[in-house]
Amino acid sequence: MFEDITKVILLSDMDGTLLDSSKNITDTDRSAIRRFKELGGHFTVATGRTIQSFEQYVELLELRDPVIMYNGAAIHDYGSGETLYTHPLPANARQTAMKIMELMPELGGEVLRTEGTYVFRNNDYQILHTKLCGIVPNYAELSEIEEGGWLKVLFSMSPEDMDYIQTLVKHIDCSGLDFVKSSEMFYEMLPAGVSKGSALEQYRKLSGYEGYTFVAVGDFDNDIEMISAADLGACPANAEESVKSKADLVLEHTNDEGAVAELIEHIISRCGAQKS
Repeated sequence: MFEDITKVILLSDMDGTLLDSSKNITDTDRSAIRRFKELGGHFTVATGRTIQSFEQYVELLELRDPVIMYNGAAIHDYGSGETLYTHPLPANARQTAMKIMELMPELGGEVLRTEGTYVFRNNDYQILHTKLCGIVPNYAELSEIEEGGWLKVLFSMSPEDMDYIQTLVKHIDCSGLDFVKSSEMFYEMLPAGVSKGSALEQYRKLSGYEGYTFVAVGDFDNDIEMISAADLGACPANAEESVKSKADLVLEHTNDEGAVAELIEHIISRCGAQKS
């Protein structure tokens, strides 16, 4: 499985994994990623971010392989500018989102499509999310956002409201929909069965990636399916306990200490590749 480093691809989550607590990529991780690629390995990202909000990292990381986006609802190739795969939400997503907002009017929220982000309700947490993503969103009422092509809906809230919304969605009609907690403040509506893990399985089918060994690393609930679907699933030391229980490898370092670099050293060692 690890006989040839040129046939290994590492998929990393961003927040809490590749990004440190200050939302930066450590020099240790950047150096390790560069060395890994010089040895022939492939490095890319699996994120909940949009095509537009992730652009700032493409050249920083010198990414040449497609990126899993929208928590698994799309795979985008920045080199060609082509979105290689999408799995949009079903038509009832609008009505379900409207019902949630009716019952929890204090929530913030946004709809994410391939061409942009549409904020339909602002609150302090939604403003924070927009700032973290570094984008200029569109603003529109839920009823006004064009039908079709919705890849996910993100709800933003006080951490104290997270338990309530998780209970709420169990008592309303959510046919064809799944929900995942992506941070203490963000809860996402995705198409049923869609996750970073389902996108990893689609990645295996992309032309040129047949027969590759897939390694995945992440720290939060929305990374569990990807870690389980990978040939080797890992998590940093700061990962949620639910993630650690599913990982093949729990790293000794946190996201602030170069966890991705530690994983890369592990891969290089298993492949018997040159280290310098």
